[in-house]
Amino acid sequence: MSKLRIYGVARTRAFRALWMAEELGLDYEHVPLEIGAAGARKQDYLALNPNGRLPAIEQDGFVLWESLAITLYLAKKHGRFYPAGLEGEARAWQWSLWAVQEVDRGVNIWSLHARRLPVEDRDPQRLAEALKVLEGPFKVLEAALVGGAYLLGEDFTVADLNVAAVISRAIDMDLSATPRLAQWLSRCLERPAARTALALRAQADAATPVEVVQAIARYNRL
Repeated sequence: MSKLRIYGVARTRAFRALWMAEELGLDYEHVPLEIGAAGARKQDYLALNPNGRLPAIEQDGFVLWESLAITLYLAKKHGRFYPAGLEGEARAWQWSLWAVQEVDRGVNIWSLHARRLPVEDRDPQRLAEALKVLEGPFKVLEAALVGGAYLLGEDFTVADLNVAAVISRAIDMDLSATPRLAQWLSRCLERPAARTALALRAQADAATPVEVVQAIARYNRL
């Protein structure tokens, strides 16, 4: 069996796949491919992921893209952090799809206009709109955490990893209105595997030219 390869600089959604690989203790190769013409739009990568998006994984001829599909696949394949039974599995899918639909874009907009863009490029109106959009979904997440330490009960699962990874940059938000969410997010991101992936992302953030961050905001209309 060949080594798992994870394509994508850790600043991108590859962070999610890297976190899962670390949780599982996998022996993997990280290929820190960049976005755009110099990386994900090159022909050799487009042969793996014709969307030109990051991340993708490859092992023994099997290729998979879409970050949360990757985490779900790896958890199930390796028999860890994947819920038992059809209903548990369905709830993990539910929360993963919910994260992409309800909170992914809002957190990205917030992080760009609160932290990542140069001060002169930040838009206070966009920042306020992002917080307003996130208000309802964050209340949903807060309510879901009443019954246990994690989304599916007392044990950390791929559902927690997926949602926490999607909103991980919200750790710098004022989450005082949703204290259970804040505690849960801290609990997830303090896991050793999460800290390793976060360190990779921090290195990638620090190495990213301002022009690239500006291009990300323009390209994704954030």
